Amino acid sequence: MRFATYQHGSRVSAGLIRGQFIYDLAQACFSHYRRPYKWPDLRAFLEADGLRKIEAVDFNPLRDDRRVCTPLWEVRLRAPVPRPPKIVGVGLNYRDHAAEQKKDPPAAPLLFSKAPTAVMGDGDEIRIPRDISEKIDYEIELAAVIGKEGFRIPKAEALTHVFGFTVFNDVTARDIQAADKQWFRAKSFATFAPMGPIVVTPDEVNLSSMAMELRVNGTTRQKSSTGEMIFDVPTLIEYMSACFPLEVGDVIATGTPAGVGVFRNPPVFLKAGDQVEAEIEGIGKLSNPVK
Repeated sequence: MRFATYQHGSRVSAGLIRGQFIYDLAQACFSHYRRPYKWPDLRAFLEADGLRKIEAVDFNPLRDDRRVCTPLWEVRLRAPVPRPPKIVGVGLNYRDHAAEQKKDPPAAPLLFSKAPTAVMGDGDEIRIPRDISEKIDYEIELAAVIGKEGFRIPKAEALTHVFGFTVFNDVTARDIQAADKQWFRAKSFATFAPMGPIVVTPDEVNLSSMAMELRVNGTTRQKSSTGEMIFDVPTLIEYMSACFPLEVGDVIATGTPAGVGVFRNPPVFLKAGDQVEAEIEGIGKLSNPVK
């Protein structure tokens, strides 16, 4: 299944994508249960046990109900989870990314966090904070959205806690990262966490071999596959949740492959006027202009 948070006119809603149409999940449940629901984004939908609720809904008759169903070309897809409880990133989690730095793969996952206020969606502008930094880099990543809370989750059960997967761009101020000698501030500027445009449930993707590519102004900068991942998603979930509970709506950014700007010769950073496209097989393309 394919889900999104979308805007139609002034209304922002959690939606289910079927073909070329998107269904307002709150309105769809109202049509079945005759009880009002308000789910302005996918996090609200998940927190209300929405996945269980829609199991009983027959969406086929709702195709002609314009309160429920809207053509995709009439809506704007927003960040799927506009304010995650937390964003947990993973450093150096691709073999080719470790190789381009001439580093050995880590023995255990390297975790860091990004501020949830950095999140934005498809089509939104990545803003360069020129008074603070000019070395702004891109990082395409597969992100997992947690759909069921858990603490000390066994690896064998990890994917049952995942609602779905989306595209994530872990934008980073490299000069600040180097100066601070830690990563939080460099990765947490406003607009430094583009994600979306949709969330695809685990049954629709092959986590072991999803092609991924990032382009700047049409030129490929990163091209790899999730097959290069050192620690897979279940391993990451088990490792993280042994330390802290995972909550509904949490976003796990699982690492980036080779090709980031800082390790090119010479280094290449984003500049105003650039167009960044991050695309992952089976999910789609996340596009953001740079301002």
